[in-house]
Amino acid sequence: MYSLIFYVPESHLESVKQALFSAGAGAMGDYDSCCWQVKGQGQFRPRKGATPFLGELDELEIVDEYRVEMILEDELKAGVLSALLLAHPYEEVAYHFIPVQY
Repeated sequence: MYSLIFYVPESHLESVKQALFSAGAGAMGDYDSCCWQVKGQGQFRPRKGATPFLGELDELEIVDEYRVEMILEDELKAGVLSALLLAHPYEEVAYHFIPVQY
């Protein structure tokens, strides 16, 4: 199994989670749509060549985001990653897959 951790702006929190749940992430035993989330702030500076969803080139941007964690079975990893990248508004999505035992 994997734990998927990603960061998403508040405006797209629910739509990204739903895309991942639809791809099979967040299932544990007889439960689905399981995740943990916490609100915080992210920051970034888009550089030349970027097409940012938020912010301006060469300007530091600080945005309210959620850190979301959910588990998934090994065989779902490629489909879940595709769903994340399609549903997420950022052109560079920050995410981690961490192997876990369940």
